Order: sequence, then structure tokens, then C-alpha cells
Amino acid sequence: MSEDKAKAEGPVVIKKYANRRLYNTQTSSYVTLDHLAAMVKEGTEFEVQDARTGDDITRSVLTQIIFEEEAKGQSLLPIKFLRQLIRFYGDSLQSFVPGYLDMSMEGFTKNQGAMRDRIAEALGGGNQMVENLTRQNLQMFENAMAMFVPFGGAAATATKAETKPAAKPPASDEVADLKEEMDAMRRQLAELAKK
Repeated sequence: MSEDKAKAEGPVVIKKYANRRLYNTQTSSYVTLDHLAAMVKEGTEFEVQDARTGDDITRSVLTQIIFEEEAKGQSLLPIKFLRQLIRFYGDSLQSFVPGYLDMSMEGFTKNQGAMRDRIAEALGGGNQMVENLTRQNLQMFENAMAMFVPFGGAAATATKAETKPAAKPPASDEVADLKEEMDAMRRQLAELAKK
């Protein structure tokens, strides 16, 4: 059945039985929460009904999918957000939260492509900046290690560091430049987070 035809007929009905098994009435097969998660990602609309009562239990099944994903280590929901969400239960503003979250997620989804482009631009355009920071950090590490080379080391342990004069510790100007670059990166990330 084509996706357009399925959408015209309405959401796929999934029956949940007392033994916790889920049955897809469209494909006449049992499915798992992973199957339902894949259907969500594909954009397939479905409704989960209690097989005995016919009640719509889609919300609790979707919440269970989120719980399973979080348990697998796919941490998407920050603890602070979860705490704030729990605080809204029973609050006078509780009825406004679902609409607000819907609008926020819809806006996020619409801007998802633009966000990816901006992040790639910031990291891609800043790729040279990251490489420079890496080189500077490596140089500082080498300089620090050079300070630990014993004075007048044995001939058997002759190293490249002994054949060259010890590198100077980074000048304070280099450290200041490094700090400025780090601050610039932080500002860029903060701006991306705001958008």
C-alpha cells in the first residue's frame, strides 16, 4: 500500500493486548516498540488502541518508546528539562505546555536543515581554527615534555629533543591568542544555540 493511500485512510491502528504484545492491523503482524519508533521516524501516523477497551493509549506508548531510547543511552532529554516538565503537572499553566512544546518542536524541525548548515559552517569554517588550536596544544605539550628530559641524558637514550635545543615555553602572547580563539569559539556556539 502506498504511503499516500495510507495517509488518506488515516493512521495505522496498532492494538495492544493484555500480554503487552502490539499488533499492526494494517500489516497483520506483531510489532515491537522498535518498529513503532521506526514508523515515527519514517513519518507514518499510527494510533495505539487497547485491544480490550478500544481506548487510545498512543501517548503512553510513545512515552514508553522515549523511555526505552533514554535507557539505551540515547540521552536526548536533559535532566533540567525533565524536572521542569514534571513541575508543570498540576500547575495552572499545565494546559498551555503541550501547545507550547508542539510549536517549539515544529519550529525546531522547520529550522533543522538551516541549523545543520550553520553548525557545519561554524565547525567547517572554524575547522582551520580547530586545527590551529590542536597544533598549539600539541606544541605546548611537547614544550612541557621537553622540560622533563634529564639534563645531559645518556647516549643510549639520545632523542630528538636532545639533538635540538629545548623549546621555549609558549610566550604569554601565544597563550593570550589561544584564549581569544577559545572565547571566539564559545561566542559562536552560544550564538548557534540561541538560533
